[in-house]
Amino acid sequence: QVQLVESGGGLVQAGGSLRLSCAASGRTFSRDSMGWFRQAPGKERDIVAAISWSGGSTYYADSVKGRFTISRDNAKNTAYLQMNNLKPEDTAVYYCAAAPGLWVEITPGKYRYWGQGTQVTVSS
Repeated sequence: QVQLVESGGGLVQAGGSLRLSCAASGRTFSRDSMGWFRQAPGKERDIVAAISWSGGSTYYADSVKGRFTISRDNAKNTAYLQMNNLKPEDTAVYYCAAAPGLWVEITPGKYRYWGQGTQVTVSS
């Protein structure tokens, strides 16, 4: 059974940091693009960041550039999202996902595997 399990969410004050982890099991994701998405109440699920299979290429939404860093450890089948200088508008459920392919995938519909999400709440 293929699973992606997010962890590391929580409540943090504005300006604080969190590190999200996405542990994959059931198949090897080393040849997949990995992405982080978020969905706030009443809003669509948007891409936050994505990383190619090698880690050599990354994509960031404009709203998180300079504050968030995506990375991966293929040996551990795990992806990470380091979030610094968090803002109240970053409050959302964060999902990790995997898309077959060696490039950086930014189209949500191309992602085949999804985690259940982890809540991130940033207080002002």
